[in-house]
Amino acid sequence: MSQVSPEKQIAAIYTALADAWGRQHWWPAHSRFEVIAGAFLTQNTNWSNVEIALRRLRAAGILNLAGIRAVPLSRLQQLIRSSGYFRQKALRLKTFVQFLDENYNGSLSRMFAQATAELREQLLSLNGVGPETADSILLYAGQHPVFVVDAYTRRIASRHGILPDNAKYEEFRILFEKGLAAAPQPASDCLAPGGGAAHRPSRMSVAARPPLAQVFNEMHGLLVGVGKNHCAKSAPRCDQCPLQPLLPQPQATNSGL
Repeated sequence: MSQVSPEKQIAAIYTALADAWGRQHWWPAHSRFEVIAGAFLTQNTNWSNVEIALRRLRAAGILNLAGIRAVPLSRLQQLIRSSGYFRQKALRLKTFVQFLDENYNGSLSRMFAQATAELREQLLSLNGVGPETADSILLYAGQHPVFVVDAYTRRIASRHGILPDNAKYEEFRILFEKGLAAAPQPASDCLAPGGGAAHRPSRMSVAARPPLAQVFNEMHGLLVGVGKNHCAKSAPRCDQCPLQPLLPQPQATNSGL
């Protein structure tokens, strides 16, 4: 019996989740800069802590380029304290705005008009920007077709026998991009109860984006839903997961008798 290729496994996972849960509207934000700020703030913490920090920035009227540019560093640190590592993250936000000012005259539109590979290299050169942060900015704020790999992606791929958990980030990214290259758009725009990581539509979640970027967007949100609701780090709850039928079956052994 022939083995299903990793690319086909990835496509099957996407189809199963999209059919079960529909559009995820991931991730929720009011503006491109809010997505960027969230990408920095979510490093090494959970999203609930990030939401607190974002609400405080919004309430202070500085959840925008001009606000981060002008706010004193010490004040910014206090506003984002809930996200953890707040000193480093405050400095990274300031560094990003400085990068944008120096290279793109403070314009996100000019920055995102750059070729994907070139802009990705520039972002990765910034202090505190790793592949997941750079790709989140490219995909969710800039609508560039780059797949975002996170801990949930690694865990689910490993348990489905697609790639080992310790494979390099680029191995995951390239393989998932290949597997999703011919995937259809989500079958439903509904927000099913408990449907993965689904959010209410927001300005950024409904932004116009190329079809492939939309598929990458949806797949990441769907995998977050699997990770949060079923594929826990310990004691996974597979019985109600839409991916349960796709789990590798134990190999039958031949005793030779």
